[in-house]
Amino acid sequence: MTAWSSFSGDEVAALTQGSSFFAEPGERDCPACGQRRLRAYFTAPENAKRPTLVSYVWCGACDKFVGTRARHPAGLIFSDPLAALPTAERRDLERSLTGFLAHLDALWDAGALPQTFTA
Repeated sequence: MTAWSSFSGDEVAALTQGSSFFAEPGERDCPACGQRRLRAYFTAPENAKRPTLVSYVWCGACDKFVGTRARHPAGLIFSDPLAALPTAERRDLERSLTGFLAHLDALWDAGALPQTFTA
């Protein structure tokens, strides 16, 4: 199993530069290793008390990641290949960060990700 580690503060700052994943949802160059394996996944938890957007950004080459929670931008609609999963199955998947990111990586490789966004 992969041992994931966090991006450094400078690497996270570099992730915020350039166009957003909403505008250009494809892979991009990783600020840590330079390979074009930086990927992102967004979800809106149904049980959140206010409109929340959870993002996972990871590199499939160097196994670094960052996860964030932010206010869900009003009007932002996006595809979610995990939306069809039964709640219990999704909860099991999200219980292990390693397994969850590996599953998301497999969805990229299969073409189910990146997501599509409309505002």
